[in-house]
Amino acid sequence: MLVRREQTTDVPRIAEIHRAAFDGEIETNLVTALRASDAWLPPLSLVAEVDGAVVGHVVCTRAHVGETPALGLGPLGVDPSVQKSGIGSALMHAVLGAADALDEPVVVLLGHTDYYPRFGFEPATRFGITPPVLEWGDHFQARPLSTYDSRIQGPFAYAAPFNDL
Repeated sequence: MLVRREQTTDVPRIAEIHRAAFDGEIETNLVTALRASDAWLPPLSLVAEVDGAVVGHVVCTRAHVGETPALGLGPLGVDPSVQKSGIGSALMHAVLGAADALDEPVVVLLGHTDYYPRFGFEPATRFGITPPVLEWGDHFQARPLSTYDSRIQGPFAYAAPFNDL
């Protein structure tokens, strides 16, 4: 398996992956809208290849905790034919490593409480980061990176396209 940055030629396949992984158009349309927004960060849009075929995608986009730049992770999608084979984990480790190397302070996501803690995610409220929707509870998670400062607290805001979901 190879994890690398998204290339222009990957865009149609990325759409197919999200469409299949999430059984619909919401995540596919979200990635398209994020790619067209000023929140898009090309170094943090990664694909996984197996035998030369793109089989997974993850992206982090510019978000904020209060006024402090942060990252919102998602979507993360893997072709259903190869799910549960470590591709999602490889993408998570790669995007977190890339974000850390870019001196990003924290990555935030909304996701399963049984899956994301293995990558160091904890309920975001433990860090003083509040979700846009309070009912998200412990599903709203944060992962501090090397440059994290405990003074980074406040309301979290995803990139604008997330508001259109």
